[in-house]
This record gives sequence, structure tokens and C-alpha cells, in this order.
Amino acid sequence: MARPRQVKGFAQVTPDLGEHMGHDVLLASLASGEARVRGTAFSGLQLDGVSAVGAAFENVAFRGCAFDGVDFSSCTFTDVQFLSCRFISCAMARSWLNRVDFRSCSAPGMSFGKGRLTGVLIADSQFDYCDLSEASVSHLRAGATSLSELNLFLTKLSHVELGDCDLTRATVYRSSLSGIDLSTCDISGIRVSGDFRDLRGAVVSAPQAVQLAGLLGVTVKEEEWL
Repeated sequence: MARPRQVKGFAQVTPDLGEHMGHDVLLASLASGEARVRGTAFSGLQLDGVSAVGAAFENVAFRGCAFDGVDFSSCTFTDVQFLSCRFISCAMARSWLNRVDFRSCSAPGMSFGKGRLTGVLIADSQFDYCDLSEASVSHLRAGATSLSELNLFLTKLSHVELGDCDLTRATVYRSSLSGIDLSTCDISGIRVSGDFRDLRGAVVSAPQAVQLAGLLGVTVKEEEWL
């Protein structure tokens, strides 16, 4: 049986990148403030309650790592892969993610507020309660991912691809979905601005159109055939 085609990512990480920085060296670097972490992989790394504020990560692969209460605010991520990683109570607010892939990751409540995302993949992951408020998002690709309770508040979106994503009870306020194909996603309970302007230009399926009509207080009557 043919293997399913893997969703194409953005990160340009050196193939078979090895581990060139140990746990203790990484902690010392982060503790120094505005750390620079380049050209290394980490496998099974566990960080608890660590501040990585202002750090820069370039050409880095995190494989099977766990981050608990780690503050990645104001960081720069360039060509970084997170593979099968777990994030608990973590934040990447005001950070710049440039060519970053999240594959098979769990990151409930992750905040990218006021951040910049340019070329980000989120595949086969759990990103429920994700916060993208006041963020600038360009070239985001999400597939087979749970984004329930997603928060889009004053979010600038361009070149966004969503496939088979759970967007139930997402909040969209003053964030245009124009040009975004939602037809394969679950948008049950989506919440939008009172004038519904956010939905203009979005691509939806026929059943979703009926569902969205309910937001307008319109009931779509099925045609009866004799």
C-alpha cells in the first residue's frame, strides 16, 4: 500500500541534522539572555519553566521534545522543525516564525499574539485555543489539525491554506477570511463580527453555506419533491 503523501512544509533544515548542543549548554545559553541557537537538533529534550525570551533559533530540529511553561516570547525562529513535540502553557507572543514546521505536535492554548508568521506549517497536530490575535500571518498551511476555539482578533491573513481542520467555535473578529478555502473544515459554532464582513470572500461548501445562513437568522428551506 502506498504511503500517504506528506504535506509539504516550509522549514529548510539540514537533512539528518545531528545534536551539537547539550541540554546544559542550551540552558546556560538561554539564561544568558538573547541566546543564539544554530545548526543543531534536540531529541527528547524536556524544558520546564524556562525563559527563552528574545532567543534566536536557526536551522534547528526539535524531535519528541516537551516544553512545560516555557516562554518563547519575542523569539526568532528561522528554518525550525518541531516534530512530535508537546507544549504545555507555552507562549510565542511577539515572536517571528519564518519557515517553521509543526508536525504531530500538541500545543493547546499556544499564543502567537502580536507575532509574525511567514511560512508556517501545522500538520496532524492539536492547537486548540490557539491565539493569533493582532498577528500578521502570511503563508500558513494547516492540515488535519484541531484549531477549535481559535482566536482571530485583528489578525492579518494572507495565503492561508486549511485542509480538514477543526475550527469549531472559532472567533473571527475584524480579520478577513477572504480567499481562504474552509470547505473541508468543521466550522460549527464559528463566531464572527456583527456585520459578517469577515466572511466575505471565504470559500465554503453548500452544507456550510446553509450553516452560516443561521448566523443571519435565515432558515434555508429544503425543496420538497412530490
